Amino acid sequence: MEKAKVYFTKELTPESVVKMFKTLEKDLPGKVAVKIHSGEEGNQNYLRPEFVKPMLEYVNGTIVECNTAYDGERNTTEKHKKLMENHGWSKYFNVDIMDAEEDITLEIPNGKVIKKNYVGKDIENYDSMLVLSHFKGHPMGGYGGALKQLSIGVASGKGKRYIHCAGAENGSYDDMFRTDQIKFLESMADAASSVTKYFGDNIAYINVMCNMSVDCDCCNVAEDPCMKDIGILASLDPVAIDQACIDLVINSDDPGKDHLLERINSRHGTHTIDAAVDLGIGTKEYELIEVE
Repeated sequence: MEKAKVYFTKELTPESVVKMFKTLEKDLPGKVAVKIHSGEEGNQNYLRPEFVKPMLEYVNGTIVECNTAYDGERNTTEKHKKLMENHGWSKYFNVDIMDAEEDITLEIPNGKVIKKNYVGKDIENYDSMLVLSHFKGHPMGGYGGALKQLSIGVASGKGKRYIHCAGAENGSYDDMFRTDQIKFLESMADAASSVTKYFGDNIAYINVMCNMSVDCDCCNVAEDPCMKDIGILASLDPVAIDQACIDLVINSDDPGKDHLLERINSRHGTHTIDAAVDLGIGTKEYELIEVE
């Protein structure tokens, strides 16, 4: 497989998000779903609506999210819509909680652990997707980037629990935190593969490396960022863009990187990347192209 192209800029502005998307020279046809993280109530690190507003306007996209599988302000559609209002998403954009009514099943015949993925039914309303991820750490996955957005992010509340429980249909809330770690990570890769297959060529990825805490935007009480901001990346390959982010952290001279890398490595976070490669949805071999 030839090297994937990953574009990179140190500029962290709303306009730079659009500039990076344009470097991909990728047309996203039809109705565009823009997958973001709405940010749990109390979280201080999530990307703000104002930061992505020019990008949403450029692709004429709809903000999409799905409900969570844990207690908080996003585990029911009613609460999630209220949070979307409180965080300003509904002020600027059309917002779709994709599993508000029900979910559908995407088959994963070659899945390592799970053979199906439960996603919000409203995914059927979209022709293409822009996966706009905030790169940071994660308490369970080690890190959160494009692959996590594709998997846990697009999964319905039911689907999130299914992934966390590595395919246990009746897994409990507590089971989500007792699953074999490698099986959980491979389940994420499986789920991600089903979404990339669903959209085919009509999908693109942007990772924003700012406010990099060891905790995810799903944490209502998150640690403050542990290292300085790095920049924005864009690619058509979800594996390559996540690998490039990991490498940028590793190669940084910021001493705070050790804390973030400890979180990633202690959770075997990069195993998700390796599993995704095995599933054929991307490559770790990439060319990093800096955009001035």
